[in-house]
Amino acid sequence: MSENTCSAASGIAHPTAAADRIPMAGLLALTMSSFIATANETVPAGLLPQIAQGFGVSEAWAGQLVTLCALGSGLAAIPLTIAMRGWRRQLVLLLAIGGFFVCNAVTALSPYFALTLAARFMVGIATGLAWSLLAGYARRMVTASLQGRAMAVAMVGIPLALSLGVPLSAWLGKLVGWRHIFGILSALSLVLMVWVLLKVPDYPGQAADRRVPMRKVLITPGVRSVLFVIMAWILAHYTLYTYIAPFLASVGLADRVDLVLLIFGIAAMFGIWITGLLVDRLLRRLVLISLGAFALISLALGFGNAPPALVYLCVAVWGLSFGGAPTLLQTALADAAGDGADVAQSMLVTVFNLAFAGSGVLGGVLLSTTGAASFPWVLFVLLLVGLFAAWGARAYGFKRGRRTPIG
Repeated sequence: MSENTCSAASGIAHPTAAADRIPMAGLLALTMSSFIATANETVPAGLLPQIAQGFGVSEAWAGQLVTLCALGSGLAAIPLTIAMRGWRRQLVLLLAIGGFFVCNAVTALSPYFALTLAARFMVGIATGLAWSLLAGYARRMVTASLQGRAMAVAMVGIPLALSLGVPLSAWLGKLVGWRHIFGILSALSLVLMVWVLLKVPDYPGQAADRRVPMRKVLITPGVRSVLFVIMAWILAHYTLYTYIAPFLASVGLADRVDLVLLIFGIAAMFGIWITGLLVDRLLRRLVLISLGAFALISLALGFGNAPPALVYLCVAVWGLSFGGAPTLLQTALADAAGDGADVAQSMLVTVFNLAFAGSGVLGGVLLSTTGAASFPWVLFVLLLVGLFAAWGARAYGFKRGRRTPIG
């Protein structure tokens, strides 16, 4: 096998990439991919009343559109990634985006609730495949010294979707109807497929002799530590994010949900920008600072009776600390996994979705038993556990000093 093929197959920078150039046209296509993937998972939550009314079901049943998407993503990521490791990368990306196009179109047009549920499960499968692919794709498009920055660009679609896509879709859904929102997502997916064909470079799949078995990836030093931190961090984040409305009601800000989400989104954008600048030099430090900052604001909110200004400040710090989390965690995991990076990313998707689903259960139990005021204390414990795990993984998972990608 040639040196070029070896490099491409390993998931590290492609040797023909310009040494000090970020291929923005291609990376922005990945940004759009992460935007639509996030929207697939989160947009239905902002449209539940209209969806429920449209199908004549309860909002609880309408909420299963979110559940089934997360379930499809979590179940499919690992087996599909393993099955398609040898396929050309552009083809796999186009298949995932094609899934976005078809399933969102079916959702927009379906007259049957059961068919709509099936479409959300299938779009979850496509979303899981996309998530397991995007990080490795972004890393391949640049040299090792720019991999962290490239991933930050590719992942900026996540805070964009959370801060702008979800509120905007909820607002537009009231004006033009919820089906049009999924029609727009389908149309954007079709445009994205053309964009990928024109601007995103193709790479060969991983050669058979470079494929690392899943079990070996899982026992690779550092991989389990990063996955554990992902579980703790995402569980804490989505417990608060999913139940932000009842928590704000508990501190007297029930009518400020839209403002709080806007503050979070803007701060998250700054967070990912800062991460993009510093991740290749200070990955470990950024992870520790982000987890520590989130833990401190949880502690501050836990004492209750916080004035609105303090709540807004805490939300801004929360957004700032979380904005770069996808980039930091995916970069650390890919570095630790080496040749098994794609399989490791599929594990990340599964762990992420388990944490996402778990946050709904955890938040619901807390809300019905101890009340929303208990959220900050539970978050504080989860984040301390994650912080200590990241601190202890100094040798492999979150290594000291400048990043030294494995390849």
